[in-house]
Amino acid sequence: MSSSSVNRNVLTILALAGVIAGCPAKNPGVPEGDPAAHTAGSAAPASDVGARIYSGNCVPCHQQNGAGIPGVYPGLAASPVVLGDPAELARWVIKGQRPPSMPAGRYSTQMLQYGWMKPADAAALFSYLRSNFGNSGAPVDAAAVAKALRQ
Repeated sequence: MSSSSVNRNVLTILALAGVIAGCPAKNPGVPEGDPAAHTAGSAAPASDVGARIYSGNCVPCHQQNGAGIPGVYPGLAASPVVLGDPAELARWVIKGQRPPSMPAGRYSTQMLQYGWMKPADAAALFSYLRSNFGNSGAPVDAAAVAKALRQ
């Protein structure tokens, strides 16, 4: 095998790995086949649900510690988007509508849209973000997320 075909194969594998890593999960951070899988109205504490959603969907870009990747993906600590209006956060994460508190062009990447996320899941995730990574924002209510998504 020539070195150019080896290089082409390596590049193909790396490209596929990048695409797979960027794909949102089908289910919000819950292992498939998990009998205790989260559904709306489950008894799992919102902080646990939010942590699972974060780990299953957000870590590749924002990292386990919420620091992001400088110049590529934003950090979540003291983020005006995370700590600001929960309605703007909901429309950003679920619909892809950039909030006014995030300047355009600051990051070269596009935020993935998580349109599959139910309001209860989104509220759990947003509450998790607002109470971790050094943040101390108020929890987010599922009804507020649902209302924001209707706007």
